[in-house]
Amino acid sequence: MALGLIIAFKAMAYEETNYQVVETKEFYEIRKYSDRLAVETSTSNQNSGFRKLFNYISGNNQMNEKIKMTTPVTEVEKKGNMTMQFYLPSKFNKDNVPDPSRSDVEIVNIEGGYFAVIRYSGRSSDKNFIKHKDILENELKKDDISILGPPIRATYNGPFTLPMLRRNEVMFEINIKT
Repeated sequence: MALGLIIAFKAMAYEETNYQVVETKEFYEIRKYSDRLAVETSTSNQNSGFRKLFNYISGNNQMNEKIKMTTPVTEVEKKGNMTMQFYLPSKFNKDNVPDPSRSDVEIVNIEGGYFAVIRYSGRSSDKNFIKHKDILENELKKDDISILGPPIRATYNGPFTLPMLRRNEVMFEINIKT
């Protein structure tokens, strides 16, 4: 059964946002990301945000084009609202990406930069997220690294993935000298 789960997990591999690991610390790593396109929506309810974005990649967009799912799915607080983002496959750019059909879904460019990231397994619950956010924040303070923005919740697996096999991350955009 475990072999079947591993095979199913590998078969469901999605394109992942590219990054370069700049430094590996005891509890976290520092990554450099390039600019990337995402589709996003603000919401007070995680499920409705996911549904809006899933509908967009399922063809509910101006070109009726189905778009492959990518990872991670991220959530970040913007202007007091929780914003969920699906990154778009690398084949898309600002000239060929389908426009959303809904006014509360938009295409955005996520600026690249340096991010401190802590990885954890288990459920992507608020409790688990806050626990790891606090660990990362404390480690960054100890290492005298400036945090530039709010914490980002990144999830990589579907809801049917066993908790011990799940990949979750907390990310902070940081200011480092290169």
